[in-house]
Amino acid sequence: MSTTPVGMPDPDDQHFDNVRVLPVRADRNTAAPCAVCETPQATCDQLQQLHDGVHCCGTCDHGVTAVQDTPDPAVVVEDGHFDVELDAEPTEGGAVVDTRGGAVVVAGKETRRPVIPSSLHGWANIRSTARHQLDRAAYIAAYHAVRSPIYGAKTSWWATVGLGRLAGRQLRWWWVSEQHTLRQNTAAADDPAGWMQLHREVRTVRFWRGGVLLAEVAGLAVVLPTAWAHLPGWVCAAGIAAAATGLARLGRPADRPIVAKALVSGRHRRINADIVLRAYYAAGLGHPDKPAQKISFGSVMARDGSGTGSRVVIDLPYGKGFDDVMKAKSAIASGLDVSINQVFLTPDDSSHRRHCLFVTDQDPLSIPAGRSPLIDGKQRDIWNAAPFGLDERGRPVRLDLMWISVLVGAQPRKGKTFSARALALFAALDPYVRMTVVDGKNSPDWDKFKLVAHRMVFGTVANNRDTDPVEHLLEALREIERHIQGVNEFLAALPVTECPEGKLTRELSHKYPQLRVWMLVMEEFQVYFELDDQDTNKEVARLLSYIMAVGPSAGVILLSSSQKPSGVGAGDVSRLFNRYRDNHAVRFALKCGNRNVSEAVLGGDAYAEGYDASALPTGTRYRGVGILYGATDETPVVRTYLADHADAEKILLAARKHRLALGTLTGHAAGEDLDREVRDVLADARSVVNAGEKGLHWDEMAERLADRMPEHYADVTGEAISAQLRALRVQSVNINRGGAVRKGCKTEHLDAVLAARAAGEK
Repeated sequence: MSTTPVGMPDPDDQHFDNVRVLPVRADRNTAAPCAVCETPQATCDQLQQLHDGVHCCGTCDHGVTAVQDTPDPAVVVEDGHFDVELDAEPTEGGAVVDTRGGAVVVAGKETRRPVIPSSLHGWANIRSTARHQLDRAAYIAAYHAVRSPIYGAKTSWWATVGLGRLAGRQLRWWWVSEQHTLRQNTAAADDPAGWMQLHREVRTVRFWRGGVLLAEVAGLAVVLPTAWAHLPGWVCAAGIAAAATGLARLGRPADRPIVAKALVSGRHRRINADIVLRAYYAAGLGHPDKPAQKISFGSVMARDGSGTGSRVVIDLPYGKGFDDVMKAKSAIASGLDVSINQVFLTPDDSSHRRHCLFVTDQDPLSIPAGRSPLIDGKQRDIWNAAPFGLDERGRPVRLDLMWISVLVGAQPRKGKTFSARALALFAALDPYVRMTVVDGKNSPDWDKFKLVAHRMVFGTVANNRDTDPVEHLLEALREIERHIQGVNEFLAALPVTECPEGKLTRELSHKYPQLRVWMLVMEEFQVYFELDDQDTNKEVARLLSYIMAVGPSAGVILLSSSQKPSGVGAGDVSRLFNRYRDNHAVRFALKCGNRNVSEAVLGGDAYAEGYDASALPTGTRYRGVGILYGATDETPVVRTYLADHADAEKILLAARKHRLALGTLTGHAAGEDLDREVRDVLADARSVVNAGEKGLHWDEMAERLADRMPEHYADVTGEAISAQLRALRVQSVNINRGGAVRKGCKTEHLDAVLAARAAGEK
């Protein structure tokens, strides 16, 4: 067990570096002063000051620091790890935390490491450590085994080069080339005697060295054939391999290794308190020479629990707040000399001038989260959280879908559809979830949901996948509207013993088909607020607003996505659009074009809290990166899991099997033609016009339809019936009934359209 003092970083953490304990100011302590430096005694004791030439706290000149920072070499490369000293070692203030001789020295005070490392404490840890080391060794072996042919080719090439270099060296040795300069100097000095002496010596040395080389060649000519003929094959092979390795080592350049590193640790910049202060002062958030404008720390600098970076709590000067920090984020990143994508700022609830600074070792947003865990195709439960991605610290992000609505917004080609589809795929793997998918952009992204969806709607105009998408959308929304009303009535009728709180539960949704959880997916929902017919726009807006308001309590989950979350419609349509957009409980904003669009997706308060999706990085490697707002108290930057078209099809095939096994496949996926065979709006409208009536107001017609055919028109409005009939080419004209002139339809127009339809069918 570690004996680290409370408030200090863990000495077992191999990453903590240059952490400083800030000295306590003398004017804040009224204890008796130290006899040497006149610092209050409590402060002196706290900092473990030793006088008489040993060391002091830095507030006087009575000693030298016993524990000093020893700068590392410029570059230390060991086992693939690059530890580069990128910044000058800080020198002023504080007591240094350092390691010496395997122990940890904290301002002159030594703490002990555990005798038995935590990795070997207990059988569980021993097994885990052994498994990790075996896995590591197996990976390294496999890595090098795959590349062994390349290693062999490189070794052969550089061994040939090395043989040539060895021969060149021996020839230069025989020729005594190092004496050439001496002979040239004596000749230039006009010293014939000296030159002749050197010449005689070099001839003698060449004769002797030549004999040595001849003996070497003769020995090799005898030994090599003899060894090849008499020694075992494996000995010869080992000898050739050793010789080739030595020659290759001699022949290859120093910067061209033959065997590559299988495991290479990342290179990252060291962050310490002095660097943080430099960054904040450079960003204009304080001033080091003004007491009232100094930056202080609310915690010691330490490695984050995820092991991906360093974090520290910062206290700004009075008068500065979190909004100032967010505005200076780029300047802080520049002062820290890191990418802005490596700097994360989180407000602290205790004070507006306090926040947490987290600096990652590398850009975490450029690292993909990987493939979706849903690829296994196992059955999921919508009542549990859905896997969504990884946050900036590499921690899994999961999203509870029950009782909420989710809005996803972004620029085109930033991962908006894939992010929304990841959540829909999770719902699809729960066979007790009924799904309605509406794809306003009529793309292939949602096509495979036909395998499980109760209803599918594609586009806004007739196409080869949907003959009347607007009418089908209205039918789908009205069906969900009736479902919400039916759920509430059904729950109210259940006995208290079965439904004690009057709320939908997992058990009830599995037991009763009328109480199924329902997911409504609205891809590019803004297009249904911009239809040519204003009455249809209003009806769509009314239905979506109703579902948004009361749907979640009845187990209806809304999943909406849009690349145009503002500036849609006019008048009541615009008002209803904004209400629908703003009432989403959870928002996920990927890269947005500007701050206004980001606010439209995340909400007006998000920017004031420091969250701006327009500031997210651009580039293909940042697709699927966005800000998740409103799901929890934290607002992480999430890298979403990826499920491409092939993965989505595999997941949906598995989802269909689950539904077939439990008998929960309904609607279009089950081959049903929902409502379209039993409901004829044109014939129904004509049937409620009494004999002798030349026409009806739209609201009159809606009342009669609701009264006579409540199974289909219980909640229909005048605007809705007007939109449906005008879509069938029934004209909307002024009708005078009892002195009241309002919009409606003439009987003769209904008859004409019916006659034309009948003629077309013949």
